[in-house]
Amino acid sequence: MDQADIPALLARLASDEDTARKMAVFKLQTSINDPAFADVFISSGGLIILRRLIMSTGGNTLAYSLQSLSRLLEVDMGWDIFEGPTAGDLVERIVELIVTNPLVNILRGAMSILVALVSHSQSGPALSPAPPAAMASLQSADHALCANALMLINALIRDAVANDGGNSAAVAKGAVPVPGEEWSKFIKRLQDLGLIKAVYNLMQSSALQDLAHPLLEFQSLTKVLLRKWREGSRRHNPEKWRRLGFESESPAQEFDVSGFLGMMDLTDYVRKNEDGFQKLLLEQSARPLRERCPVARASLAVTMTLYQHFEVDKVELEDPKGYQLLGDIKNNDGLFRPLLLQWSRLHTAGLHAFFRIWKATMAELNDFEKTKDVLEVEDDLMEYDCGRLRELQMELLELSFEDNWGLHLQQVRDELKNEALQFVKEQRVRCLLEGSWFYRPTPKRSNVSEDQAMRRKGFTLTPWRFARLSHNKRFLHYADFADKVPIEPALDSLTEKVDLSTISSVVSNVSAPNDDARSATSISTAKTPPTKPTTKITVYSFTNPSEAGTSADGADEEKPILTLYPTTHSLASEWLDGLLMLLNQAPITAETNKLVYLVSEYGLKIRLLNVRFEAAYNGPPPGAGAIPSREGLDEDYYYEV
Repeated sequence: MDQADIPALLARLASDEDTARKMAVFKLQTSINDPAFADVFISSGGLIILRRLIMSTGGNTLAYSLQSLSRLLEVDMGWDIFEGPTAGDLVERIVELIVTNPLVNILRGAMSILVALVSHSQSGPALSPAPPAAMASLQSADHALCANALMLINALIRDAVANDGGNSAAVAKGAVPVPGEEWSKFIKRLQDLGLIKAVYNLMQSSALQDLAHPLLEFQSLTKVLLRKWREGSRRHNPEKWRRLGFESESPAQEFDVSGFLGMMDLTDYVRKNEDGFQKLLLEQSARPLRERCPVARASLAVTMTLYQHFEVDKVELEDPKGYQLLGDIKNNDGLFRPLLLQWSRLHTAGLHAFFRIWKATMAELNDFEKTKDVLEVEDDLMEYDCGRLRELQMELLELSFEDNWGLHLQQVRDELKNEALQFVKEQRVRCLLEGSWFYRPTPKRSNVSEDQAMRRKGFTLTPWRFARLSHNKRFLHYADFADKVPIEPALDSLTEKVDLSTISSVVSNVSAPNDDARSATSISTAKTPPTKPTTKITVYSFTNPSEAGTSADGADEEKPILTLYPTTHSLASEWLDGLLMLLNQAPITAETNKLVYLVSEYGLKIRLLNVRFEAAYNGPPPGAGAIPSREGLDEDYYYEV
């Protein structure tokens, strides 16, 4: 919209017809954020008309009017509307809309105006009803409304902290706390309304990307409040402080580091765990003085541990650096730290961990710093994946071995791998010598009459096959059975056999085990095999053994002579690699290769440890195990191992 259209626009805004006003203010909200347009609009008396619309209209006309004023304030213009004798009425109207109006489009604009108003210098409207209304809006399903409500709360907190009771004019209007420590009461009122839980839920919701800026600002303000509480001070009752775990009856110096934040955490713990705290003090009072756990000092230590963990000192009130990584959604997990909002619960958990360590180690007062260090180390370890840390340690150990004994280690590894192959080959061959049951799938019958006819002719269903290697390892015997009998058949009862010297190749579709394969039962009482076994081992021989190897293209014709359907993946691995090893071929399944690797690696570790079988019977060398005398030594000594 051009500036020349402003007079006509103002005429329609002042019209008594609601439709004309609605269309005019709708067009106004799209153009008023242009500074040149806004300047002409203000100089033409547009603020008076806009104020009248906000005070008297409703529905979409009111929503468009609020949005127009919000966009005007965004370009830092139009603040004159809040000056003069009627400014209070306008602010009260906006606050009233937030408290009473249920329409989302009206609430968005009203909250945006209040955010700008509170953030503007020397603006202190009476906003007592605003926090409860903003808290209710945080539960809305509209993301924009949630963002505006949280921005309003952030502005109120920032204003309270920045003024700190020092702006008397603002105090008189009710925007900022009264002089002294009243700002803390304002923050406590927000917490009692459920602010922390509401923001914590927003951080865990799917609307994280839409609410990123106000959430990060609230997170920064939380750190500011924690730091401000730490820097605060309170009068202390100088009676019986030692019983609480302080070093003297005047513990003011012990709060120099943690400040009022340390006192707040301690009192919060006592208030929420009153019975447990009294019981703890009674238990400690029954102990000798040197064995008592310094509860208060432990609480202050946990407070500072959390303070350092969340790096509270590294944030400023208006620090914009936290918004730089918002573009990448992958950074959200590291950028947002919702546990910061659970400060009290973390402090309680850390203090209980301290008590457990103190009790488990039977510590004394002189061991306080050591126990605190152990607690800090535990907190550090919680940030690491112990399994991954162990893998890194072993990798570094292997690298150090490679640097010192690379050539020798390679020779030892090759030797141990050959030994492991022979060991695994013997194990696999033993499995073949013991024999195993296999499935033998039967073709599906299309109808019952065919099945009955074949049975009348003497045909017998044989769904099981048993195979076993002969003792001389030259023949593979097998036979088919109707049932899987508990006692394995003897070798002479297996009517069929395959000469291993005639085998040309062994082919299989053995793959990684799945859930079905794992659940396939190997219990000997099973009577009915699956109808569709998934794993198959096929043994081939040359069609013309005398002409094997004489083909011009090297592709001699083969034929299958035996097919086995293993019942489990492990059985398939044993028989497939066992047959291949009997034919002097390398194993191919992952299970067998893993077994070879484990045997060779354990052998290497035993070699490196220099463990010998006969050393267990020789006993320790002379003088081994004798502890030297400590006479003449101070506490700074060590044993050379």
